[in-house]
Amino acid sequence: MNDGNVKTLPVLPLGEANREAMRRHFLGLEAEDLRLRFAHAIGEATLLRYVDAIDFGRDAVFGVFDGELELVGVAHLALSGPEAEFGVSVSPGHRGKGVGTALYRRACEYCRNHGIRALFVHCLKENAPMMRIARKAGMQIVLDAVEAEAHLRVPPGDGLSLAGEMIGDRVGLLDLALKSQLLAARTVGEALASAAQALARPLQQEQRRQAEEDKEAA
Repeated sequence: MNDGNVKTLPVLPLGEANREAMRRHFLGLEAEDLRLRFAHAIGEATLLRYVDAIDFGRDAVFGVFDGELELVGVAHLALSGPEAEFGVSVSPGHRGKGVGTALYRRACEYCRNHGIRALFVHCLKENAPMMRIARKAGMQIVLDAVEAEAHLRVPPGDGLSLAGEMIGDRVGLLDLALKSQLLAARTVGEALASAAQALARPLQQEQRRQAEEDKEAA
């Protein structure tokens, strides 16, 4: 598995508590983004049914959060016995920053540590970001006129991969906690600034009124 040794973004496992955030993520994608992600056109109703049908007890789902605690990248690892299918989406404005690669690396690590022996990707041949991830990972790619199938034999987990998964989850939780604190502090600061402006407005009006009265009196 040739996915390099570069540092990647913090990635967290997602669960039931994140389903609404996942809905917002997918609804924020353009129609063309969704077509590339699912390999066919998909409407809003079908998209929401897909999100609602994800079984977090069976499949593995991972996400990358931004500073507003919104999901900017989601990977769904659909499990079927010793095999898993990988699908990923990244929000506009966050592409080309390693989000997809970070999610892929985390999914591979999960496969190693949970007895998954084959990872595959089904996508449109024109899905350039997914094809880059597959080639970078050394996946075996089979192309036809429109679609691509990429396969990877996943090596068994070891002490290093188990430690990497545990540390990665802790780093992800710490990153989310820090972002939560920064967001809360920013929200409080904005609320205080708004309150200060509201309190200052009557005083400014009174000062203007007094200035006008003084001018008339003069």
